[in-house]
Amino acid sequence: MNEKIYYTKPSITEKEIEYATDAARNGWGDRCYEYINRFEQGFKQHLAVNHAIATSSCTGAMHIGLAALGVGLGDEVILADTNWIATAAPITYLSATPVFVDILPDTWCIDPVQAEAAITSKTKAIIATHLYGNLCDMDALIALGNKYGIPIIEDAAEAIGSVYKGKRAGSMGMFGVFSFHGTKTLTTGEGGMFVTNNSELYETVLTLNNHGRSRNQTKQFWPDMIGFKYKMSNIQAAIGCAQMERIESLINRKREIFSFYADNLQQFNKIHLNPEKKNTLNGYWMPTVVFDKKTQITREILIDVFSKENIDARVFFYPLSSLSMFTPVANYNSYDIPTRAINLPSYDEMTKENQISIIDCIKKIINE
Repeated sequence: MNEKIYYTKPSITEKEIEYATDAARNGWGDRCYEYINRFEQGFKQHLAVNHAIATSSCTGAMHIGLAALGVGLGDEVILADTNWIATAAPITYLSATPVFVDILPDTWCIDPVQAEAAITSKTKAIIATHLYGNLCDMDALIALGNKYGIPIIEDAAEAIGSVYKGKRAGSMGMFGVFSFHGTKTLTTGEGGMFVTNNSELYETVLTLNNHGRSRNQTKQFWPDMIGFKYKMSNIQAAIGCAQMERIESLINRKREIFSFYADNLQQFNKIHLNPEKKNTLNGYWMPTVVFDKKTQITREILIDVFSKENIDARVFFYPLSSLSMFTPVANYNSYDIPTRAINLPSYDEMTKENQISIIDCIKKIINE
């Protein structure tokens, strides 16, 4: 059997090892926040935002962000039905209700028209998830937020490298959150980042993430509110600092990998790949192929063929409303698209030969 092709893996160099080793050996006492501060500063500059807080996960960043906005019992938060559960779970942590709306058929991101239709007096926020690096229609969503006085939150977990009309994903909403899971373009193993341009919100999140202790509190060990602790470790941040020094290279490599797929698959009008609309750049975290319905090629067929070729098959997200803990919603695209789609392997060190094997596999499926 051919050597296994994984759907993703991190790019770790001697630089990451050097910084992590230094943090493990010396990053204690007065230096315990050194790499964390440096990572936050570098990420803030990359996004051109005013504030950044490194967290233990993107889920944690979303949780404390929603908490800082005052989301609670009886409130509703609108989001796309096509999402990983990490986007919806923090809403439930706060005893609020996630309201799932359909996605657009081309970007696979939240449909602004459906989002507006779902707004009620209980709506506390709208989450815009930039799925697989694809960009939401931020002009429409921000206009919606302004019209109804509702904050727009960016779930940019998968969108490092994506740019919307000159602004980086995650920098446009009331706040943005990022993931540095080992599968992401930029990784710290686990970890996340909360970013915002709102200074008041930043101070609230900073306090919440420190067990409710304000940085302005003069009493030692005196919390000002019930808070959380989603802090990133100095060692993780050290890896993040090394990755930030390579960020443009990591993003460019993702785009290069996608381009090779696109160049070799564009001859087939039966498939649709991640879009890159006018005035945008797609970070292409996860190249994805959606097959035309007329082909009758299903997720199950794709998984089976890829598995036989020893290629990791990563399925398109199932609609969240199809999960047992939620109530089903008739969102056509969210239920239809995953049944005939698959994510393609994409990682920094993959070879042209790896990609050719994957492309040949797709051609084989189409021609059968």
